[in-house]
Amino acid sequence: MPENHEGTIVILSSPSGAGKTSLVKEISSNNNFSISISHTTRKPRKNEINGVHYFFVTNDEFQKLIDEKKFLEYAKVFQNYYGSLEDVIYEKLDKGENIIFDIDWQGTEQIKRKKLRYKIITIFILPPSREELFKRLLNRDLNDEKNAMKRMKQFDQDVMHWKNYDLVVINDNFEQCYKKIINFVNSIEKNKIIENFDKNLISKHVSSLLQ
Repeated sequence: MPENHEGTIVILSSPSGAGKTSLVKEISSNNNFSISISHTTRKPRKNEINGVHYFFVTNDEFQKLIDEKKFLEYAKVFQNYYGSLEDVIYEKLDKGENIIFDIDWQGTEQIKRKKLRYKIITIFILPPSREELFKRLLNRDLNDEKNAMKRMKQFDQDVMHWKNYDLVVINDNFEQCYKKIINFVNSIEKNKIIENFDKNLISKHVSSLLQ
């Protein structure tokens, strides 16, 4: 926890299907982090609960929140809007609560540009291989190959933003990936920053993902 007792912002981003949502859940359940619940205009997936996984709103409701400048960040992803309410986040941080975000690179850049007084840690998650990513997307979208292919095309653009993050982790082993993230976050909170990642290794891995 920072010395001024304000909370820390931890952001996890990844191309669709790389596993950031599962990591966010694991981090929040075992550590002092509450998940930022986004508003979204997309329809709920099976087993998703309003107010637990997302706040599901109409396009008009979302636009009203944009017009009223209520969002800390928002972005349009695959024809749907996602956004985090500013007042809710600030209130928790001011109480010393740590907040973890499950957002894409667009939202991350918006938060960084605001130059907030809170400590911000950004983490980018990569899949182990292109084949594994496609398999995960098919499984998540109930074998909807057309939708999976659309997300694979977007992947080629999204993955290039890894260079703008404090830590980049390959999610080839969930437990090891989780430990790397927690160790890195703890080191920054204690101001004892450990070596974050091998940029050459990550660059080569990204190149292999784009082949």
